[in-house]
Amino acid sequence: MRWRKPASEQRRITPRAKNPVTWQCTIARAGHPPPAIIGPGGGVSFPELPAAVPFGVGLVPFESVTLQLQEGSVLALYTDGLIENRGHDLDEGMNRLGGALTQPGLLLEDLGSAAMDTMPLQAPGDDATLLLARARSLGLGQVATWPLARNPSDVRRARALATRQLDHWVLEQLHEQTELIISELITDALRDGKGPIQLRLIRHQVLTCEVQDTIGSFSQIRHPHGTDPDGRGLLLIDELSRRWGTRRTPAGKIIWAEQQLPPGRMSH
Repeated sequence: MRWRKPASEQRRITPRAKNPVTWQCTIARAGHPPPAIIGPGGGVSFPELPAAVPFGVGLVPFESVTLQLQEGSVLALYTDGLIENRGHDLDEGMNRLGGALTQPGLLLEDLGSAAMDTMPLQAPGDDATLLLARARSLGLGQVATWPLARNPSDVRRARALATRQLDHWVLEQLHEQTELIISELITDALRDGKGPIQLRLIRHQVLTCEVQDTIGSFSQIRHPHGTDPDGRGLLLIDELSRRWGTRRTPAGKIIWAEQQLPPGRMSH
């Protein structure tokens, strides 16, 4: 038995986006019971989430719910096997799990072990896995946000704003890469959208560049031919960034790209 959820199970019930700036977590349920949220004082709740089928069972939409988390809260994701027991209903298993997780002050590894120790001695009828994550927020000095108008000159303005912020964070080594990433992200947002654009830089264990727009569709990497005038933007971002991705918002999407911080510049 493991309490660290394997990759194959992470797709079935996952936090779609945990935002350390707004302290919000957006979750969609896909086949498994709802997560447990353990407050910093030890109280446990199981939020109500719309039920949905597991991934791969029909082409159905997954409805998400956005929750407000307190600093220091623990989010517990688990599979059915952790709470199922012959002769007992799921509510009893969830109460047992919640009781085991109500131990403020424990390290996540110790908390996970304590939860697994409450399982019945007989072998579970299904895979029993548990994933724990502690919510941490970022300080105001670690985030910079700018609204942008919808005109081509804002690409140049965004680069200047980002460069000034990098100077403030003593990250001059990342000027060139960040300018290129921001140019591509904002150009992509200007090409198809009609609403406002927002640029955000986040300095934590990595430097994250985010551009929020009102475009509902996700950008895709294309492999243009040598004479094609465009289509290389995401290829460039993929080359320059540590990793990148896209997530939906109520009004559109956010596309983000991470860069590794220079040695000695990591902010915890």
